[in-house]
Amino acid sequence: MMRTLVCLALLLFATSSTVAIADTAPVAVETVADSVPTAIDQTSGPGYALYRSVKQGSVARTPVQPGILMMGGGDYFKAAFNWLFARGGHGHLVVLRASGEGDLNPFFLDEIGGIAAVDTLVFSAREASENPVVLDIIKHADVIFIAGGDQANYVNFWRGTPIQDAINAHVAAGRPLGGTSAGLAIQGAWVYGALDGGSITAPETLADPLGPGNTLINEFLKLPHLHHVITDSHFMQRDRLGRLIGWIARLRADQHEPALFGIGIDEATALAVDGDGKATVLSGADGNVWLVEPTASATTLAPGKPLDIADVQVTALGPASQFDFKSHHRADVMAHWRVHVEAGQLQHTDWNARPASKPASEP
Repeated sequence: MMRTLVCLALLLFATSSTVAIADTAPVAVETVADSVPTAIDQTSGPGYALYRSVKQGSVARTPVQPGILMMGGGDYFKAAFNWLFARGGHGHLVVLRASGEGDLNPFFLDEIGGIAAVDTLVFSAREASENPVVLDIIKHADVIFIAGGDQANYVNFWRGTPIQDAINAHVAAGRPLGGTSAGLAIQGAWVYGALDGGSITAPETLADPLGPGNTLINEFLKLPHLHHVITDSHFMQRDRLGRLIGWIARLRADQHEPALFGIGIDEATALAVDGDGKATVLSGADGNVWLVEPTASATTLAPGKPLDIADVQVTALGPASQFDFKSHHRADVMAHWRVHVEAGQLQHTDWNARPASKPASEP
């Protein structure tokens, strides 16, 4: 059944400026030849490495604006980062990672452009989350981007630490934040923490939504407009609709979260959410954003038992589709599914694709 759903999904798929960086003196950005390659200055401390780069050339600054960029993993694409960097006033970007090195610095400065400086912090231990140097770097960020990897590292290194508080303070101050893959996974009010040492599959979740592999946590990031959201990435590419349905059914029941809904995002696709909660789909590969909204409670939800749930509405938002987090109004919808789960098996109930020549708008 899941393969059928994926096939259906594939049918939808075409002057000088001053930057204050961390705990150093302000850096004057002067106009120089664009051909000069970006340099990376590497330092390290207990539990972290820092990779610092400054744009070789002038960058025109604009006012910083709030916003959340929700990316589904896969290839990075320019439209998403153009939006995020504009929200950040083309200023100081801080990249947070728990693997890799500083390779994103020249990518963002030279290939994407539109940003004045990049600090990449790579975490390797929880102790870095209380380091005043690290905290000061985050404090001075105009925009934060949380890269992909393993979200269990982010949960283990940051949750309940001053880093968590610093990220939340950044967003509360009206500054933008983006994340992809694991960086998307931690954006919702509820998070699949992947704390079981792997990545649970949809069939495993549907077979036992209350099982120990479904490591769901909350009290982490507090992002505006995502108070009743759980996210998932690489959505159709990795057949993840079933596990998102299972998590929502579980959380609605045992955490008394009746308003909770899911947002699944395909690879090379993003949902760009402005400060008013109005969101637009951006895509580098004709991917979709999927709203997953059960209309009924699970009829079977017990330890060791497969899930039964009668009706789940799945809405496909394609490139340029819009969604309002406050009213749940959605415009230019690509398609609707109605699915149900019977004995842990996902069943397709109804498919209603929007004719390409007729835009759709609905509450």
